[in-house]
Amino acid sequence: MEEQQMERTSFFEEKNVISLLKEEINKVIIGQDYMVDRILVGLLTGGHILLEGVPGLAKSLTVSTIAKTIGVDFKRIQFTPDLLPADIVGTEIYKQNTGEFVIKKGPIFGNLILADEINRAPAKVQSALLEAMQEKQVTIGEATYELDKPFLVIATQNPLEQQGTYQLPEAQQDRFMLKLKIKYPSKEEEREIIKRFSREESSKLEVKEILTSKDIFKMRKKIEDIYIDENIENYVLDIIFKTREDSKYIDCGASPRASINLIKAAKCRAFIQGRNYVVPDDVKAMVYDVLRHRILLTYEAEAEEITSEDIIAEILEQVNLP
Repeated sequence: MEEQQMERTSFFEEKNVISLLKEEINKVIIGQDYMVDRILVGLLTGGHILLEGVPGLAKSLTVSTIAKTIGVDFKRIQFTPDLLPADIVGTEIYKQNTGEFVIKKGPIFGNLILADEINRAPAKVQSALLEAMQEKQVTIGEATYELDKPFLVIATQNPLEQQGTYQLPEAQQDRFMLKLKIKYPSKEEEREIIKRFSREESSKLEVKEILTSKDIFKMRKKIEDIYIDENIENYVLDIIFKTREDSKYIDCGASPRASINLIKAAKCRAFIQGRNYVVPDDVKAMVYDVLRHRILLTYEAEAEEITSEDIIAEILEQVNLP
């Protein structure tokens, strides 16, 4: 009984730390609570994130601000059509004065990597990044190098401009734990943005370091140990298996990676809210972000303007709550 009480107290303390972290982030970022929460989920579970939204929604600023509050090495890679795989992972350089090849590591060697406008680079470059995401290592020449820990990739893509872009293949999108759709701020939030960023002092906005890499690994361990009832596990499986049933709207359902990521995301949400157990609402809150890029639609669905979100909503209505 005493151990349970201590564990519960520990979770409340962690919740307070998360609140402090969000407060610090909100000194710079206004009105993107959903994006901040989901990036924290990715950070605390080690899952990569794909952000989709029009320009000007503070996607890059949010990622760089979070990096400062957790004291990790932040790297930004601007994806362009002329980018090469070596520009990301690194390459061998010949030194004339010594007659030897030396390794020059690329920007992938960091903790928090922002892959800005990932769909502007060709498939070969995207594959180099995605391989590093999956294997947590890169090979340059004959040597293999492990990537820094923690290692998290947050990729952004613009949904408006399709000309001159290279859409991420569905199989590669599956390597992202979450896909977030970032929306415009409310009128009041935008009013606050205008007030804060229309002054010259806005460039001097600074945030303090609240967490360290060590803290993140401790939290990850606690999240792994969060209790999830067998009924909730079955609820997750029922949702995922529903996506694989024959349907005129679904061409291909979610992979087992979706089941794993939905469980991880639900556990992390419970942790952020100060609980050491998962409830059905944790699953329902994370299911859209985990599944929206994993359900492949048929031509009929596209013709009838049915989205993956519509299908997820219908599945949630069909599957019984535990």
